[in-house]
Amino acid sequence: MALQKKQSTELVELVEKLNKDRSWILEQLDRGCWPEFRPDLAALERELGQLLTRASEYIEENS
Repeated sequence: MALQKKQSTELVELVEKLNKDRSWILEQLDRGCWPEFRPDLAALERELGQLLTRASEYIEENS
């Protein structure tokens, strides 16, 4: 059981780190960085946001 708790904690930490990275990408796009990559990075940010939302819901349901 302790191993499962540790893995769950590590997963929560990973989701939090990825969410910070997603926020940073969005912030940079809002500032006008990388205009040539904006459509692709915006799509990546949206998909990453959806993935992280689903991962967070999964963690909550299985904790």
